[in-house]
Amino acid sequence: MPINSKLFKAYDIRGLSPEELDEDAAYRIGQAMVKFTAAKNIVVGRDMRETTPALFESLSRGIRSQGSNVVDIGLVTTPMMYFAACDYTEHEAGMMITASHNPSEYNGVKMCLADALPIGGESGMNEIRDLALAGPHEATDNEGKMTALDIRADYLEKLLSAVDLGKIKPLKVAVDTGNGMEGVIIDDILSRVPGCQYEVLFKELDGRFPNHEANPLKEETLDALKAKVAELSADLGVAFDGDGDRIGIVDEAGEVVRGDILAALLAPLLLKESPGSAVLYDVRESMAVVEEIEQAGGQAIMTRVGHGLIKPHMREVDAVFTGELSNHFYFRDFCGAESSDLVLLLIMQLISETGQPLSELIAPLKRYYHSGEINFEVQDKEAVLSALEDKYGSQASNIIRIDGVRMEFFSDSNPEEDWWFSVRASNTEPKLRLNLEAKKEAKMEQMKVELTELIES
Repeated sequence: MPINSKLFKAYDIRGLSPEELDEDAAYRIGQAMVKFTAAKNIVVGRDMRETTPALFESLSRGIRSQGSNVVDIGLVTTPMMYFAACDYTEHEAGMMITASHNPSEYNGVKMCLADALPIGGESGMNEIRDLALAGPHEATDNEGKMTALDIRADYLEKLLSAVDLGKIKPLKVAVDTGNGMEGVIIDDILSRVPGCQYEVLFKELDGRFPNHEANPLKEETLDALKAKVAELSADLGVAFDGDGDRIGIVDEAGEVVRGDILAALLAPLLLKESPGSAVLYDVRESMAVVEEIEQAGGQAIMTRVGHGLIKPHMREVDAVFTGELSNHFYFRDFCGAESSDLVLLLIMQLISETGQPLSELIAPLKRYYHSGEINFEVQDKEAVLSALEDKYGSQASNIIRIDGVRMEFFSDSNPEEDWWFSVRASNTEPKLRLNLEAKKEAKMEQMKVELTELIES
């Protein structure tokens, strides 16, 4: 049965499983990975979805059929897989069987090279797609081996050495792992933080996601976490997506902290250790992020959206940190890859060092009015982008076209009316995504209505 080429996305391979992503497809993807990378030792991790064991077995057979070895690191988070691919010199590539935050009927594969650089739409995904579609390929005479490796101790050593645990005061933390992969590591992390009191919701691994979708970007999935924060009088609440590479934060008052506000909070802390370094921010993020980076002596550099684009950009400019609006956070010291676990520890460190509750730490950062991301089903995306440029281009003080279009309207004579908007095509869905921000709430609401009418028409 032929593989559906639509499985191969901008950032990963993903689809309904087993309807679209079945054992035969997994076998061919394993073969294609070897043919593309020529890696002799490929780290393979996996999540807890019901179709994952069969996909893992077939993917591994495909890898071994081409003479390469599979290093089975078991049930892990995606950041743990990136660590295994990057920090062990004998590993030349990595693969993670997961559909991340997608519902239970999906599964997928994330892939990277030895230094955790992702394989995506602009860095090998098309080649792997073509190799997989051309398969199955003839097996080599020398079948590769399968070995198991427990990376837990090494991962924890690196993670916990990245913060000063002695600076973290006894705190109460509510955690929701959403029946996803963070459940395999969260106890090991928080039990090592002196005096930390914590309670974990939905820690049991369950690929059916019986309690709620494991996607902290959807605020309705955080209801149980908010209730637990209130019940415990916790200092903060944290939620993770299905594969643990995305983190959501709730402050002690039960308010959700937006991803770019977290980036603005964390950037100065990272810049203390790396003065003058570059920090990336994506095209959707608040003006406050730029201001906080620059006030801390860093170089604020705008980047495109998506880990497949951000990670190479970080290496180009040697960025110490990047935060995305989508709650992915990348660290130079972790091979430029996501580390939601480090985000949790750094926030605990900030609360402890300042003696301030999280709501007070972020209050000064919420100085502008941001719309949040608004999605539109659009047939002709280019026509919409062209219409936006026709209407607003002559008025804009800056036009940035690195990812869709971002137009900024800044005035020296009337700075209180400053605002900007970003419209970009989704890399994963047939949608346009709008974000805008203004210094005044009325201005933001006015322009949100105006832009929505233009896009929908």
